[in-house]
Amino acid sequence: MKRGCIGVFCGASIGNRRMYAVMAQQIGRMIAEMGWSVVCGGSRLGLMGALADAVLEAGGEVHGVMPRALINRHVAHPGLTSLLIVETVEDRTRILHQYSDAFLALPGSFATFEDLFDILRRAQLGMHAKPCGLLNTAGYYDPMILQINRAISDGFLKPSYRNLLIVETNPEKVLYQLTDQRLVVSLSSR
Repeated sequence: MKRGCIGVFCGASIGNRRMYAVMAQQIGRMIAEMGWSVVCGGSRLGLMGALADAVLEAGGEVHGVMPRALINRHVAHPGLTSLLIVETVEDRTRILHQYSDAFLALPGSFATFEDLFDILRRAQLGMHAKPCGLLNTAGYYDPMILQINRAISDGFLKPSYRNLLIVETNPEKVLYQLTDQRLVVSLSSR
């Protein structure tokens, strides 16, 4: 029985450190073993492909949502549980938000950053109360965390908004906190 769905944002590139792919695979297996499913961009490439492969190999489900333009580039993962083809990136984002019970960002680039900040902005505005997590592998997101803390110290974000994002370097801890919404962890505890 599936317990819920985690929306995962991550790179369609593998990065230049092997640990990124290893961590994506590890967290993918853990999600499946916990009985959760994944909804993501649906690519066969990069960390997204590594995560999807691990979830599927562990008997879990991966649901992809991909704009038609990327389907035409042949980047869709062929083994997904389901793949929904949409017209625009905005449609993809809307559906990812709708079907996710929690969100997790792994290392990535512009699209990952945009997805993470979009979901945090929506939480800030009270548009959802779903937990948002960041797996900070090898300190990848340290500069972003510093910037968020700077925005708070300089008065652009309320200190309470720090609690909108669970930040962990340990995949077990971040998944536990994402799937147990009673826990609240702040950036200030890092």
